[in-house]
Amino acid sequence: MTIGFDDIEKAASRISADVVRTPMVRAHTLSEMTGADVQLKLETLQVTNAFKVRGALNKLLMLSDAERKAGVIALSAGNHAQAVAYHATRLGIPATIVMPEYTPWTKVERTSRFGAKVELAGETLAEAHEHLLRLIAERGLTLVHPYDDPLVMAGQGTIALEMLADEPGLDDLVIPVGGGGLISGMAVAARHLKPDIGITGVELERYPAMHAALAGEAAECGGTTLAEGIAVRDVGKLAIELCRKAVDRIDLVSESAIEKAIVTLLAEEKLLAEGAGAAGVAALLAEPDRWAGRTVGLVICGANIDQRMLASLIVRELARDRRVVRLRFLIEDRPGILGLISTALGRQKANILEVHHQRNFLDVPAKGAVLEITVETRGPSHTEEIMSFMREQPYIARVTQLQAGE
Repeated sequence: MTIGFDDIEKAASRISADVVRTPMVRAHTLSEMTGADVQLKLETLQVTNAFKVRGALNKLLMLSDAERKAGVIALSAGNHAQAVAYHATRLGIPATIVMPEYTPWTKVERTSRFGAKVELAGETLAEAHEHLLRLIAERGLTLVHPYDDPLVMAGQGTIALEMLADEPGLDDLVIPVGGGGLISGMAVAARHLKPDIGITGVELERYPAMHAALAGEAAECGGTTLAEGIAVRDVGKLAIELCRKAVDRIDLVSESAIEKAIVTLLAEEKLLAEGAGAAGVAALLAEPDRWAGRTVGLVICGANIDQRMLASLIVRELARDRRVVRLRFLIEDRPGILGLISTALGRQKANILEVHHQRNFLDVPAKGAVLEITVETRGPSHTEEIMSFMREQPYIARVTQLQAGE
């Protein structure tokens, strides 16, 4: 099976009343940083905060009456689960979502809230998949695959129709790649509408499945990642065929690049994205000169990021920029020193975030102590001013700045 441009046009007509026609916005700061005209397609504004609703709805609308009555099933711990749950419930179709037992409870709860029955099975995706196959056989359920399905791929391809309608002058599309459904559907549509457009996929260095498949190599995948939405070991066979015909290249990005992209979107463009959603921005920032002078369309494909993780990323980026630093002082161990140091830091306009005091290490003099204070500063130059001032204080033997993670 394959998909053509007419399949994507039909999908667009089919789903238009029930998915958000998300806006394209110009990213002013990203444009300044790269020299490109950067246009962002905000699929984060869908009801489930991710693009997956398009393909899921297109698949569900094409079910027979018998398939609707029996119900559907999907294996997902992320955005696809919520998309299937939302639209199946809205259409009156029973939906079962299989998730591995380790799935964070917030994802289980949200999927259930959209109306699906969630079944937790197995410690791994492979074990959960075995449970899925048993349920299909026992109950006659129809599988809604997250990416390896022509109807799902055609639904995702409608994004490219909207992007080129809103900005016909796009020179490039930069698209996150997980299982390949999004990029293959978009590539079919974009190549038909604008044959000379550049199409770049973005994968993780730790999960280069499509990159390896197009090179005819076996992919080495594994490891934890912020971009779990594109951490896929096996891409769809149809997606490989379509990408081989229509995609120019696949870029690989690092974990640190994903971190930087999430925080840059939040801090500079005031937009929230999950790791997979920020992958295109990561590729753009990794090679800014490559995009200079071009009009580039990026798909911000999802915004479902854990709040605790987001808070951690913000602090880590502040540490990288040396706006949050940890200072270690070797001090005299006598009453009043902590007060003197905190007063001195306050006079230097440093905001104290955390204090840790310890005296029982053998490398510390018997009458001394080590004091570690995490402070917020205005940046590297302000940090150096603070350290220079503190070195002059008579009650401090040594001042050291520690990097994040030391």
